[in-house]
Amino acid sequence: MLPAAPKKNRLRLYLTIFIVAAIYIWAFSGLSFSGIKKNAFELLQAILNGFCHPDWSYVYTGDGEDLISLLLQTVAIAFLGTFVSSILSIPFAFLAARIWKHRQVSSIGKFILTMIRTFPEIILAILFIKVVGPGAYAGVLAVSIHSIGMLGKLYSEAIEGLDKGPEEAMESVGCNLIEVWRFATIPQLLPHFMSYTLYRFEIAVRSASILGMVGAGGIGTPLIFAINGRSWDRVGIILIGIVITVTVIDFISGKIRAKLVA
Repeated sequence: MLPAAPKKNRLRLYLTIFIVAAIYIWAFSGLSFSGIKKNAFELLQAILNGFCHPDWSYVYTGDGEDLISLLLQTVAIAFLGTFVSSILSIPFAFLAARIWKHRQVSSIGKFILTMIRTFPEIILAILFIKVVGPGAYAGVLAVSIHSIGMLGKLYSEAIEGLDKGPEEAMESVGCNLIEVWRFATIPQLLPHFMSYTLYRFEIAVRSASILGMVGAGGIGTPLIFAINGRSWDRVGIILIGIVITVTVIDFISGKIRAKLVA
């Protein structure tokens, strides 16, 4: 009976390799390569030249449509969207966490969060633009709704992994429910919630950078205009601004999260 196990493992390995290879073949067979355009080299040269000689005059003009102003608007969209979702996702997180006697309750909560995460932010932005009109408000709503699904999932996992020892110790000495939550539950959950919120804010900044391409405010609007107009020097300075902004936010957020979970 012992030699059967390695043979079974080999069959499983061969089957896995075959399935993965079949998926790759199917995926590549659906690609159509039409060749390289004749002016591809000239276009690439123009793009690189624009990136190497960015339009520094666009950094700040004072009219509210410059790089710094729109980058601040992008960060504001991400911040407000994350702030709203960090509050609204808490009840969904407790609903989805496996802390209920009836598993159907958490299953419903997880299904709701999955449905919310299904819609990409750019699709939500397009829908909200139709409802509230173009601008930063639509971007905030898109980031908020999508972040509820993401933060709700992360929060629920933190709730499920909660150490019950402090709660049981306080209950054993006669503490009421409010005292247990105040001194045992919340101190454990708050660092994780804040860490996940900061992580989500980092992602939201990147997402908010492209929502303007569909009219949801932020730096994405001038970026798409510059690309369509082939103003590669303007594209270059915008991308430099986005990279610097995201890098600084990632660095600061990473330092804060490291202290929270330490």
